[in-house]
Amino acid sequence: MLEKIKETVQFLREKTNFNPEAGIILGSGLGGLVNNIQIEQSIPYAEIKNFPVSTVKGHGGKLIFGLLGGKRIVAMQGRFHFYEGYSMEQITFPVRVMKFLGIKKIFISNAAGGVNPAFNVGDMMIIEDHINLMGANPLIGKNIDELGPRFPDMSEPYDKEMILLTKKIADENNFRCHVGVYAGVSGPCFETRAEYKYVKAIGADAVGMSTVPEVIVARHMNLPCFAISVITDIGGSDHVEKITHEDVLKAAMATEEKLTKLITELISLG
Repeated sequence: MLEKIKETVQFLREKTNFNPEAGIILGSGLGGLVNNIQIEQSIPYAEIKNFPVSTVKGHGGKLIFGLLGGKRIVAMQGRFHFYEGYSMEQITFPVRVMKFLGIKKIFISNAAGGVNPAFNVGDMMIIEDHINLMGANPLIGKNIDELGPRFPDMSEPYDKEMILLTKKIADENNFRCHVGVYAGVSGPCFETRAEYKYVKAIGADAVGMSTVPEVIVARHMNLPCFAISVITDIGGSDHVEKITHEDVLKAAMATEEKLTKLITELISLG
């Protein structure tokens, strides 16, 4: 894997000659943040050596290099998921590449189902911790010491300073923004009523099909993480309404402007 990472990094350096300070992963329906980026280079995943290709509607499938909030960034307009049939190594490969490109922090967004009764559709939730229910871990297998330790600490997967700063930005803008725990599941099914109740009972506030693998790999490389969910549906009661991917995209896009402002300000202050 290390040789593939270095090969991809070399490919991107030859294409862009760009040294990003921060990395961004944009989830379902949230790719519009790229409209605020002063783009210097945009490369489709299909053209990047060793990269998977995003197959999910709402994921643009491009790696964007440019300026946001006055900082040099590299942004994934769309991510890869376990349920697409990719391995954990493939899902998290771009995080490894971004680290080797020189990023010092990573910012991750996703769409999630809320199980906390205080949440409403359209709210945002800053992730302060997670529960891995995916049935897999991207660090299983031979450890590559150049990437990180065999047994990485996960007592603080999400950066406390960035959490506090984002909450302050949200409060100043009167955005409904909670802080909570995210449960990562494999998907692609949306949760049953019993599963929603289970996730709620074990201490999660929201549930989704991404983010956890990327954060595990980022922390393996000692990369500070910030992650935020847009709550696109509500579960956890006996009156769960049917949900479709189109509903998720619609709810995510309705919150996109607020999320863009939050992340832009956070990056500018970081």
